[in-house]
Amino acid sequence: FQDQAMMKTMSGGNCNLNVPAKNSYRMVVLGASRVGKSSIVSRFLNGRFEDQYTPTIEDFHRKVYNIRGDMYQLDILDTSGNHPFPAMRRLSILTGDVFILVFSLDNRESFDEVKRLQKQILEVKSCLKNKTKESADLPMVICGNKNDHSEIFRKVRTDEGENLVSSDENCAYFEVSAKKNTNVDEMFYVLFSMAKLPHEMSPSLHRKISIQYGDTFQQRSFRMRRFKDMDAYGMISPFARRPSVNSDLKYIKSKVLREGQSREREKCTIQ
Repeated sequence: FQDQAMMKTMSGGNCNLNVPAKNSYRMVVLGASRVGKSSIVSRFLNGRFEDQYTPTIEDFHRKVYNIRGDMYQLDILDTSGNHPFPAMRRLSILTGDVFILVFSLDNRESFDEVKRLQKQILEVKSCLKNKTKESADLPMVICGNKNDHSEIFRKVRTDEGENLVSSDENCAYFEVSAKKNTNVDEMFYVLFSMAKLPHEMSPSLHRKISIQYGDTFQQRSFRMRRFKDMDAYGMISPFARRPSVNSDLKYIKSKVLREGQSREREKCTIQ
């Protein structure tokens, strides 16, 4: 009876999750087409791999966490490999806090694209940092996907990927397989560690919670008896929509002009 009462309490109505601005982050995933960006995001969000390829225009996801009673919000921007609008890609970079650059180990052109992206991110963020006088680090992972393929198809050597990150302690290189789920968890663990975020945000280090528990999710005392050994929970917002371009521009403007909290994001609302 008590379990039924708990379920009823947690599954009611609409749910507004108020995450402190300082705990709200955006992860931007960039790379050429057909390298597995969306597959890596799918592994992160739900542990699945989709064999069927669907070109991405731009996908937005939001995941919220209760980690030892503190709320965190991670927005994930899965960008198009074709980047038909350079200004939009630049805005995505400006608003990003952590970055994953993906190429395919069997595609030399996709590796060259990652090198261009890395250079662009460093230039854009350096320009913003000079205007805001911020000293924040720039956590980035360069990810060579499809390491499950035979070595005879490899076009990029491991040392070439490692050379891209050798001079930056906030940049790491991983060779992964989204299909086989090889090194994916390890890659996210290192990325969040570099960003000084709780390592429990990694896919395998928190309990996945359904939206039906959202009403009490943000309470510091949130615990479920059957998950009593866990102190980290994550929940995907099923109705999250990408903040408008206008909102992103205002966010960047506020950082440059030092108006209010520079980390202010849109409220995390689950309908």
